[in-house]
Amino acid sequence: MIARSRHDPEHFAALFTRHAPAIKRYVVRRLGVEAAEDVVAETFVAAFQQRATYDLTRADARPWLYGIATNLIGRHRRHEIGQYKALSRTGVDPVMEPFTDRIDQRVTVGGARSRLAAALAGLPTGHRDALLLVTWGELTYEQAAQSLGVAVGTVRSRVNRARKKLRRALGDIDPTAVTEEFSS
Repeated sequence: MIARSRHDPEHFAALFTRHAPAIKRYVVRRLGVEAAEDVVAETFVAAFQQRATYDLTRADARPWLYGIATNLIGRHRRHEIGQYKALSRTGVDPVMEPFTDRIDQRVTVGGARSRLAAALAGLPTGHRDALLLVTWGELTYEQAAQSLGVAVGTVRSRVNRARKKLRRALGDIDPTAVTEEFSS
């Protein structure tokens, strides 16, 4: 699609259609609904502008798109950290609240949600980006490394350290354990 879009820009729309929903979910979880539309739009504008430099040997454009989105999220980082801090104080997730019912919210708020938010806010930027690309973005370590422009070992190390910090904050519960299969 990207190769064809270099000569016929209309083909780029298929890339947007295929990947925009997943990118939006990732950005919504990081920044909230308000900022997500803008970041997703900026992501695909940047991707369109950079399509001539895309490495066509890479069959999957997701790491490239998530990398662009993650860089744009960096511009909104204060807002992201503010959301985590607000969640840690109030126990109410302004991003997920509209999508969950009140009963589910009451059950989970009393648990680890606020401690998780505080721990996420306290992670170094690189650790948080790597962890969230692997867990929320559902990228493999290799894809996350491509997204961040770092070595796979760096991503593995960052995710490992982030998980350790989260486990300590949550009393040895690993909220990211469901993504262990991505480590292969």
